[in-house]
Formats: sequence, structure tokens, C-alpha cells
Amino acid sequence: MSHHVMDVTAVRELLDTNPDVLLIDVRTPGEYETAHIADAINLPVDQVDAHLEQIVRDAGGKLILICQSGNRANQCQTKLAAAGLTDTAVMSGGMDAWTSAGAPVITGRQRWGLERQVRLVAGSIVLLAVLASIWWPPATFLAGFIGAGLAFAAITNTCAMGMMLAKLPYNRADTYADITTSLARLRQSSQQS
Repeated sequence: MSHHVMDVTAVRELLDTNPDVLLIDVRTPGEYETAHIADAINLPVDQVDAHLEQIVRDAGGKLILICQSGNRANQCQTKLAAAGLTDTAVMSGGMDAWTSAGAPVITGRQRWGLERQVRLVAGSIVLLAVLASIWWPPATFLAGFIGAGLAFAAITNTCAMGMMLAKLPYNRADTYADITTSLARLRQSSQQS
């Protein structure tokens, strides 16, 4: 199955003309709370596996998958397709592209995005490892390990550090954390169509 991708303009036109289209935001609840598209349903990618059958069963109409830059939405699309749900599209460029286009967002408490957190944590570990190696030379191996991990993340288009950080309380929003609410919204939308 080919991965279906839509740009921001096409997504906005589709939303205007087709009421059955559902926006599924697969970022962390914290990122979603910081800024999201009106009516988007927050379904974090790290929760998709656990609720895959229910999502496939309840999804009515086309799903547009959104993350920050496109990577996590692609991962989610692959999981859904493997489970038999093929009427999906990834919004290319994600929320970065949406906000760059000046499209409207609903904002809440501001938090750092997951990709920015990964850069901070990885960069800090490398910096500290290099500094520590002045006193204890084997510490450079830690910097090498993080570098290898980042290279592996780029090649496989997955990020173990990002998935671990997604589980921190900081990335669990107060208002939107409840996955059952998101699944209920998905079910209600499919019953209306």
C-alpha cells in the first residue's frame, strides 16, 4: 500500500468540503495542549498499539494523521494500514507546516515539543560525557553511544529516546491525557457519519 500524503492546503480544502474527515493528532498530550487544530482528536502514537483494534473498528470516514513534522504520523499510518485501516493520509510537514502556513490553532499551556526535548537531552548527555572524559576517559563511549542512537533513529525513522520522553509526566497534559475520551470522540464521529 502506498503511503498517502496531503499538504496543508489540501487538508484545509478537504475539511471545508467533507464533514466526515477526522483529524487525528498523534503527538503527546503535552504537545497537543500547547497547540492543536480545532476538532483534532489526540491519539498519541505510543497509545495506538494498545488500542489498535478499537481504532480500526471505530474509525468512520477518512483519517488525516498529524504530528509535529510528519515522522510519527507516518509510523501511525503504517500501524493502521497493517491492521486493515487504509483510508488514511498523513499531513506532510505536520504542525510545523500548518503553523508556517498561518492556519488557525488552539493554544494552551506552552510546553517544549518532543523533538526539541530529544535534542536537549541528547545534546546534554554528549556534552557532559565529553567534559567527564577529561577526568575519566571511558566517558567518551557514552557520547558515542548517544551518537549511534541518534544515527539509528534517523535511519529507522524511530526514536527510542523520544518514546521514553513521551512517557514523562511533563508530556502528559492535565486536560487531554485521557485516551478513553479520545476513543469515545472517534466513536461518536463515526456514528454521526
